[in-house]
Amino acid sequence: MNVNLLIDAIVRQTTVLIAQLATAAGARAPLSHTANQVFVDLVRELKEQGLGNKVIADMFGLTLRTYHNKMARLSESSTERGRSLWEALLSHVEKNGPIGRNELFRRFAADDEAVVRGVLKDLVDNGMLFRTGRGDLTTYQAASAADAARGEDDGARVATFAWIAIYRYGPVSRSELAEHVPAGADDLDLALSRLVREGRVTSERRGERIVYSSAECVIPFGAPEGWEAAVFDHFQAMVTAICTKLRLGKTHAVPSDWVGGSTYSFEVWDGHPLHDEAVGFLRATRERAMDLRRRIEASSTPPAPAEETKRVIAYVGQNVVGPEIEGEDE
Repeated sequence: MNVNLLIDAIVRQTTVLIAQLATAAGARAPLSHTANQVFVDLVRELKEQGLGNKVIADMFGLTLRTYHNKMARLSESSTERGRSLWEALLSHVEKNGPIGRNELFRRFAADDEAVVRGVLKDLVDNGMLFRTGRGDLTTYQAASAADAARGEDDGARVATFAWIAIYRYGPVSRSELAEHVPAGADDLDLALSRLVREGRVTSERRGERIVYSSAECVIPFGAPEGWEAAVFDHFQAMVTAICTKLRLGKTHAVPSDWVGGSTYSFEVWDGHPLHDEAVGFLRATRERAMDLRRRIEASSTPPAPAEETKRVIAYVGQNVVGPEIEGEDE
């Protein structure tokens, strides 16, 4: 098994997806933070697999000292718990800039000053901050303050992301949810309040913490805030299935598998007797899945204890490549 070949291919396809999302509908989403976030998340997952810092540094081709310096810049801020120092500094400058360097040092006094300097340099080098002046007169300002304005529907979008994550991983605490939902602390709190208020999510106290749960998560067709969350849900379901299969030590498929995925290609043309059935495969599968869900919900079978309940997650996607599809936008 050529793992490096597979990783390179997946990374390539993922970057294509990110590029498409970043430019969807004429948008130009900022990507300066993406590489740093990928590094931190990948290190965390490698540690979950039992690897030590020296091995991880070798895997990235870094010296141990360079690796530790980079992790220090990107890890959780001692001043603002639950956020990386990189994220906390950027957010603070966006809200309060222009702001002086010494004022930033005082605000983030709980973090190592050398690390704070390094993060500020990274933010400037990546084009996220502007720097003016020198020495004690240095000031910083967000480079894209105008782009930072948020649309009125952003709250609904974050809430939908959070709803999906709570349904998939619940019951979860707020801190656990923050690991799955890419939103600021204030946005996440507003999303949770909204979800509980609207009855989509329930909360309960378990010991010293509050956990959130959701019995169902259905994004209606045509929901204006739903497409990003739907893409996230589809991608997450696919990745989770692959990771589960790898964790079980299975690198091949058998007909009796409960976990996995299959890809089928059909070559048809106008006038082919099975043309409509092939291009309508997604619609037919959706209808079958919605009918199954309705029948399960209508079943009078008494619910089983939570620890005995199986959640079956099926992901279905379809693409059609041909003259009509390629010419639609011309």
